Amino acid sequence: MRTSALQPIGIRDADEVEILWLGDARASDRAIAGGKAATLSRLSARHRVPHGFVVATNGVRLDRAARAIIATAYDRFTEMMGIPAPAVAVRSSAVDEDGRAASFAGQHESYLNVAGAEQVWWATCRCLASFHSQRATGYRRASGLPEMPERAAVIVQRQVPADASAVVFSANPITGSRDEVVVNASWGLGESIVGGTVTPDAYLIARDDLAVRRRVAVKERMTVPVNGGTREVAVPSRVARMPALDDADARIAAELALALELEMGWPVDLELAWAGADLFLLQCRPITTLPDDRSPAA
Repeated sequence: MRTSALQPIGIRDADEVEILWLGDARASDRAIAGGKAATLSRLSARHRVPHGFVVATNGVRLDRAARAIIATAYDRFTEMMGIPAPAVAVRSSAVDEDGRAASFAGQHESYLNVAGAEQVWWATCRCLASFHSQRATGYRRASGLPEMPERAAVIVQRQVPADASAVVFSANPITGSRDEVVVNASWGLGESIVGGTVTPDAYLIARDDLAVRRRVAVKERMTVPVNGGTREVAVPSRVARMPALDDADARIAAELALALELEMGWPVDLELAWAGADLFLLQCRPITTLPDDRSPAA
């Protein structure tokens, strides 16, 4: 990212949509920006969170005025990045999303490697439309929530060109053990892990001394960026059996999870991406499956 004197400006239509920039106070307010965006906004001051903005709305349908506002925000983001048509990830963020009782993992649509103002608008609309899906409304009912959230938002962030990705739990979500950190890692973008189309490498890291036990899987599939989005492809045979992370990187992931658990006040479920030597925090939410977990909502 080019160092720039440009400062992101808030853009607002009082009746429809407000643009909030990660790191700003309103973007860190869960009631305005939703759970996912608010958490990342708060953490961006201390951790490497991809830069971006939030489209905060009073509903899930947008008009032409909102289209122009989003285009202006993307143009400003482009200037800040210093590259033409930067690729972004577009994901949902609702006021009751990523809380202790309901994570909404995989319930709403996400769009990766989106470039250009028109495509960002298209992805934002479809991301918001997924709040109406049978899958999402059924999950809301099963979680004891209203079928539609009070407010909806979409977070638009720089797309990290990940060489490897991981899902990290600061406690074991299967056994309930609080004595170990679980890291599941694979090549490419994290969608193959989240979507369950790859068997990732599994690392168990002890909390007390960060000793690592690992099981390296044959990782047959990976998600990669392509023009207009992403594609799942075969992992080259020469790297399919290689560990996606070395033990040092697995420990760094575990240390970050433990630090964030302390910072947030609850066991965390993270999504991480490595681009070269740079580690990025893409998601931080409570683990919702631990027995007798009484941690507060985000």
